[in-house]
Amino acid sequence: MLTAVVLLLVLAALAPILHRLLPRASSALLAGAPAGLCVWLATTWPAVVRGEGPASASEWVPGLTLTLAFRLDGLSLTFALLITLIGTLVLVYAGAYLKGDTRQGRFQAALLLFMAAMLGLVLADDALLLFVFWELTSVSSYLLIGYDHHKAEARACALRALLVTGLGGIALLLGLLLVAGIAGTYRLSELAGRGDVLTGSALYLPALLLVLLGAFTKSAQVPFHFWLPGAMAAPTPVSSYLHSATMVKAGIYLLARLDPALGGTSAWHSLLTFFGAVTMLVGATLALRQRDLKLVLAYTTVSGLGTLTLLIGIGTTQATKAALVFLLVHSLYKGALFMAAGVVDHETGTRDVEQLGGLRRAMPVTFAATLLAALSMAGLPPLFGFIAKELVYEAKLGAPQAAGLVTVFGLMSNVLIFAAAALVAVRPFFGREGRPPRPPHEAPAALLAGPVVLALVGLAVGLAPESTVGALVRAGVLAIRAEPTDLKLALWHGVNPVLGMSLLTVLGGSAAYLLRSQLSRALTPLRALTHLGPASLYERTLSALAVLAKGQTALLQSGRLRRYVQVTLVATGAAAAWPLLTRSESVALAAPVVPPPLDAAVALVVVAGAAVMLRTSSRLVAVAALGAVGAGVSLVFLRFAGPDLAMTQFSVEVLSVLLFVLVLRRLPRFASLSTPAVRMRDGLVAVAFGVLLCVLLLSVVARPAASELAPWYAAASVPQGKGRNVVNVILVDFRALDTLGEITVLSLAALGVVGLLRLRLEEEPG
Repeated sequence: MLTAVVLLLVLAALAPILHRLLPRASSALLAGAPAGLCVWLATTWPAVVRGEGPASASEWVPGLTLTLAFRLDGLSLTFALLITLIGTLVLVYAGAYLKGDTRQGRFQAALLLFMAAMLGLVLADDALLLFVFWELTSVSSYLLIGYDHHKAEARACALRALLVTGLGGIALLLGLLLVAGIAGTYRLSELAGRGDVLTGSALYLPALLLVLLGAFTKSAQVPFHFWLPGAMAAPTPVSSYLHSATMVKAGIYLLARLDPALGGTSAWHSLLTFFGAVTMLVGATLALRQRDLKLVLAYTTVSGLGTLTLLIGIGTTQATKAALVFLLVHSLYKGALFMAAGVVDHETGTRDVEQLGGLRRAMPVTFAATLLAALSMAGLPPLFGFIAKELVYEAKLGAPQAAGLVTVFGLMSNVLIFAAAALVAVRPFFGREGRPPRPPHEAPAALLAGPVVLALVGLAVGLAPESTVGALVRAGVLAIRAEPTDLKLALWHGVNPVLGMSLLTVLGGSAAYLLRSQLSRALTPLRALTHLGPASLYERTLSALAVLAKGQTALLQSGRLRRYVQVTLVATGAAAAWPLLTRSESVALAAPVVPPPLDAAVALVVVAGAAVMLRTSSRLVAVAALGAVGAGVSLVFLRFAGPDLAMTQFSVEVLSVLLFVLVLRRLPRFASLSTPAVRMRDGLVAVAFGVLLCVLLLSVVARPAASELAPWYAAASVPQGKGRNVVNVILVDFRALDTLGEITVLSLAALGVVGLLRLRLEEEPG
């Protein structure tokens, strides 16, 4: 499983090169990787159904308890099959959709990175590893949504998605750390058996809220739903993949995976049921008000995600079964419909339903695929969507809490979803011919393969659900509910209340489609409330942050080194002085000691050098005085048995003096540009900071603490660092990255100085 993720990551790195070498065949070649992974995953089906799915674990960073642990069970296999199957079709589709785009290699790299992140997320059996892939999906989706980065809208939408899901990711990390701390393990497979420990802890509610915040932001639950429609700024292949099998389903996967550990409480049921029901209805309502085909589908995705959250919140075995079936159905028809919408846009130049009409004659294959997928979305037989709708209604009727209200919300949502499906399938393809920007014509086979395959799979599974996905659904239920089930999937459930609700859905949905203009006008007053909505709040918050950043920059980044030093000293001094002023006990200072004559002489040299720097008006004299101060510090190091530090300090001082002399000899003499009041203020800051450091040092010396670190370094220097100079071993071995960072900074500074000197020399005449 680790190999599968690494393979996709390697291909992501090689994709731009492959596209440069084989621009026409690169998409098909790259699609072979997820196709092969899909076949491999299918071969594990029997073992997973028996509860013997493969698992692996290897140490990654033992000191941080990071483990590369992966496991395949019914739930992860369901998601992994969708990720690889739809990912294969999307790659082929993208090759034709972006034909001729010179940036297609970069797009393929980001898409494969996205695929690898999502596959790693659903296969991970370690909470921290899951979080790593969780954040990687946010980063890769940012690259995909902002693919057309020359457009301000694409950049804004990508940033919105990143900020919303990124903030949720921070909350999720805190929640996972709390959960692991309570349960005593990061293994997701072990958390399932420690639900009693988690739900009985006093930290259960904070952990639950943090985890739900992460899941709700990723899966676009109200009030975080506003980022998802904005993601339509991405090319259609991204929209199809993001809405059907990846990103937005990550939150649903997390909720399902943690259901055995965090579920079963009233807080879990209440929060998921409430937000799921509200999201379900809000998404369906907003979908019917759209004219853009992708926006219609985007808001129905919001509604579908609400339905999945609601079903997980209900928490019964029947609801879990319905959630898994609806997950499969939604992925199939939504992937097909997004690709079909992209085909219409690609061949006609528009997605506006008001400009489309009569396309079934010019685009018969696109029409057939769209019709099959839309029928599944509407929940009509014999499509797989009909089975899912029946199961969802049955689960809502059997909800242990507020079954009536949940059912009413579900019926209203499905009526509107039916109307939205009709809007997608009927309005563009029937009626009089529209006036799109380009004459419509059928798309090439590479564009049609994806929607046709997914639509036909939905039809085939609907006709034979038990023999196709029945075992997989039961394995998924077992992974979530931890109990075997003999639930059967069938197209016909008999004459029952659920069938009556399906008939009401068809009648109500048909009426809603025919009366959609009146419904839209009736909902017009709600638009006045948009300035109070989450999208408006996000924009105002972002604007306020920009204003704050601008003001802070103007205050702190004045362009004057003196101001920077002053702010640094004041901030550091305040942070250091606070514990001294607030400690209850008095500060003990070391007793004054009369220094030996040599030490006193060195100190006088340092003080004299500092005084000369303050009083001189010559830059060269100031440099010489600065060198005297550095030499005095070198002597202090030498006096206290630090010859290596003394040599280093002396070398740096010599080099600094030489560089300063070369640079400053061209500058004029000092001039007083500040007022006496400003100089007085700067002097007070300097004196206060110096006194503070003196007090801190005397306080530390007066109260020496026994250190375990120094003896450890002394003992470990030879066996681990292979050196007897403890200071050198600390710098080179124990703090190697720190030292490397310092060297890098100095190297960059040196390059900057060289660049400035060359620029100055080039500007001089002659």
